[in-house]
Amino acid sequence: MKILFYGAKDYDQHFFDKLAPEYPGITFKFIEANLYEETASLAGGYDGICAFVNADISTPVMESLHTQGIKLILMRCAGYNNVDLKTAEKYGIKVLRVPGYSPEAVAEHAMALVLTANRHTHKAYIKCRENNFALNGLMGVNLFHKTAGIVGTGKIGLAMARICRGFGMRVIAYDLYPNKELDFLEYVSLDELLRTSDLISLHCPLTEETHHLINEESIAKMKDGVILVNTSRGGLICTEDLIAGIRDHKFFAVGLDVYEEESELVYEDMSERILQSSTIQRLLSFPNVAMTSHQGFFTDEALTNIAETTLQNAAAFRDGLILKNEVKL
Repeated sequence: MKILFYGAKDYDQHFFDKLAPEYPGITFKFIEANLYEETASLAGGYDGICAFVNADISTPVMESLHTQGIKLILMRCAGYNNVDLKTAEKYGIKVLRVPGYSPEAVAEHAMALVLTANRHTHKAYIKCRENNFALNGLMGVNLFHKTAGIVGTGKIGLAMARICRGFGMRVIAYDLYPNKELDFLEYVSLDELLRTSDLISLHCPLTEETHHLINEESIAKMKDGVILVNTSRGGLICTEDLIAGIRDHKFFAVGLDVYEEESELVYEDMSERILQSSTIQRLLSFPNVAMTSHQGFFTDEALTNIAETTLQNAAAFRDGLILKNEVKL
């Protein structure tokens, strides 16, 4: 079974090669090019392709993959909002994902962003390197005894809730399907969460219902001086409304590992290029915003789990077994 691995980085090949001997008969061809309409034709002669959250798997790409004879799409991530599932079903193309690689990795990064944006550790580090030990511009707020609002209580959201509880915070949560057996958080309405939380952390998938969940209206409901963190999907936040809220001093701090413009930029070195949009630069210009490059998953444990689950998915498809990680409409 031959799989074309799009958008491969050195670390991807390292973890897949390490586990490959346990799955004989499944071979990967690693290429740096990401999956777009222009590169879909490279899949000719392969049984399936492997792609990440930043790949373009829209209708034209899916049509091209079908033409190349592709019957399997392995998503080496949890998200699949970039996949045209309707066209995949039309052509009988199976889409498999990695639903839970390391919830703690993402949750720990979310808290790292909270602490960085709140206590300005990124700025303090730079100041100290320049022998500037003044404290002006570095004041934060205590998290202890504050209220943390978790939007989405899947595995990552629950891991974040436990971390917040460990900081001595009161934890409230909103989810369409609440788990009422949990005793370390309290489920509330979204309006109440927005109104009463000192920290809001987003941990939900990007769907039509959650697109721009954070917008001008929802921001207006938040406390003044709230801390907002997003490690889920950039489209959960309307960036222009977020920028307006930052300028109006609504937020004490904002931490972003994902953002709306990231698709073409993520995991690429753009340091010597002129970006065509100024949105990211505007966000970076604010002193109370900390941004990272979609790296919440980026731990040794998580990458090992991603490679292992992806290989298990490929083996299950090849052997005609139950596809427990299949994504369906």
